[in-house]
Amino acid sequence: MPVKIRLQRKGRKKRPFYHIVIADSRSPRDGKFIEKIGLYNPMTSPATIEIDREKAYDWLSKGAQPTHTVRAILRYSGVLYFKHLMRGVQKGAITEEQAQTMLAAWLEDKAAKITNAVEKTKREKQAIQDAIFGEIPVIVEEVAEEVQEEEAPAEEAATEEAPAEEAATEEAPAAEEAPESDDAKEDKE
Repeated sequence: MPVKIRLQRKGRKKRPFYHIVIADSRSPRDGKFIEKIGLYNPMTSPATIEIDREKAYDWLSKGAQPTHTVRAILRYSGVLYFKHLMRGVQKGAITEEQAQTMLAAWLEDKAAKITNAVEKTKREKQAIQDAIFGEIPVIVEEVAEEVQEEEAPAEEAATEEAPAEEAATEEAPAAEEAPESDDAKEDKE
């Protein structure tokens, strides 16, 4: 029974999502499988890959043949490099501890590259949004500064008007007594 490591398509129309499975080569693409070892989502940038490295290495060592796409995924996730290191351990070229440290260093380097790719994608998206909508945060800050500048003179004017209003209220009763209306003049005569 020839065994393949291949992709099983999931997701909706024009939005593919794949499971990485171990299956008999004679079974249909989305049919029966032996074991599911990971996930692959090509729609994200960079593509999302989650794979159980130990299971993948175990199946590779048993003779399972990956398809071209799965081989690229295994190379990207470090499974083929681990297989290469384990072959060196079997031949006696390196020790298992050296192989583990080499793999850990490779995985750290790969994680840094992935993080850089994610950051680059975020910067590109931000640049596109800035090109389309302009720099919104800068505009908001400028408007806030203008509003503060307008409010500051208004507050100063309000503090200056307050004593003037108090003086006007003190003069108002005296002013009310002085002017007499025409009706009041007629009554006195």
